[in-house]
Amino acid sequence: MSIDYDAVIPNNVDLASDKRLQRALQTWQPSFLSWWQDMGPEGFQADDVYLRTAVSTEPGGWAQFGYVKMPDYRWGIFLADAVNDRRIGFGDHMGEPVWQEVPGEYRNVLQRIIVTQADTEPASVEQQRHLGATAPSLYDLRNLFQVNVEEGRHLWAMVYLLHGFFGRDGRDEADALLERRAGDVDNPRILDAFNQACPDWLTFFCFTTFTDRDGKYQLAALAESAFDPLSRTCRFMLTEEAHHLSVGEDGVKRVLLRAVELEREAPDGDVRAVGGIDLATIQKYVTYWFSYSLDLFGSEISSNAADFFASGVKGRYREDHEWTDHVALDTVERLPVMEDGRLVYREVPTRNAMNELLRAAYVQDSERVLKRWNRALEEAGTDFRLSLPSTRFFRRQGIYAGQHFDREGQPISAAAWEAQRDSWLPTAEDRAYVASLMHAVTEPGKMAHWIAPPSRGIDKQPVEFEYVRKA
Repeated sequence: MSIDYDAVIPNNVDLASDKRLQRALQTWQPSFLSWWQDMGPEGFQADDVYLRTAVSTEPGGWAQFGYVKMPDYRWGIFLADAVNDRRIGFGDHMGEPVWQEVPGEYRNVLQRIIVTQADTEPASVEQQRHLGATAPSLYDLRNLFQVNVEEGRHLWAMVYLLHGFFGRDGRDEADALLERRAGDVDNPRILDAFNQACPDWLTFFCFTTFTDRDGKYQLAALAESAFDPLSRTCRFMLTEEAHHLSVGEDGVKRVLLRAVELEREAPDGDVRAVGGIDLATIQKYVTYWFSYSLDLFGSEISSNAADFFASGVKGRYREDHEWTDHVALDTVERLPVMEDGRLVYREVPTRNAMNELLRAAYVQDSERVLKRWNRALEEAGTDFRLSLPSTRFFRRQGIYAGQHFDREGQPISAAAWEAQRDSWLPTAEDRAYVASLMHAVTEPGKMAHWIAPPSRGIDKQPVEFEYVRKA
């Protein structure tokens, strides 16, 4: 699919042939640019940033690198290439041709799903808008901005769907995406994780590791959708999402490795005494953001999830590759539930457990990340190992919300929870200490004291490359 980068709105959907849609998006564009100036990365809008820009939908060579000012970033791609004769791969409509228009009976459901996903894109930009002022290196600063501009591109792709397929309701929802604000008391973002503060870089690395990883699984499930434009949008978004996850995973790894170095250098092994982030504190942040991200999958037992699957609106992760029964009408899943203060297993229809199946795939992926981190810790010569808590721990949504469990997922009293909470989750003192370390390092190749350098640079450039040039 060719990309028209000379248009006012760069696109690969032949926008010029649909004047009504073109005018609608051109009307929305000034509001987007105003939002970006107000809520995008603060203090860096005029700088040249060494960014990756998507220039093709082909699997290889799909991106090019070069200096770009973020407000001038050209997003370009709204849809991945169409799959010839694509058929619905699951649910009650399995085998039928996919939908190129929105079926009336699924209009509200599809709009709700698209709006919820779209809302996460500007939300994360808002959460991270102040981080540039304390970037630990120009390398990290550039990575932050790459994540930000791609979240902006993802927003554009979703807004194209709302404007193109949902009429006036879609246009109103697109406007509302620029009106809500992350953490705002009166008009917050839709999902709670995207209203949480992101005041420091350890939080950013954990957020991109775990919360963006939820995005990977949500997008993958929507890429299975019978609504083909949504599927194609999500397929290309997944191409960029991999970088967001790598920023988080590698960032945490570098903080871990530096902690091990400082532990050896410090008197009595006190990493904080020499200005580092100790391993126990990193574990608390990992626990917090993994647990918080679990809520994004929804309730373990959900009639909405069953309806989404039955209708063909939302599938499972890698539906074609991981599953043989694509109808899931006569099967059950055994889930632990709380009854009379104890955990018991209950059989739940598979369709009603779709959220939990997607969450289980996410957990397995997160465990692989932990294995890589722990391998790095082993190679660094320390006995410390990170771990993930139970999926029942510290939950605010779903069947375990409002109940107390220890890290292993065993029920405990409210008093026992309060007594141990500070050993499991970041305290106010932990957060204040981490925040005290956040000071910008702007000399090319130099790193903040609390983080190790990356193993290599970006796009075959050295770590010492000037990834951000001040105006």
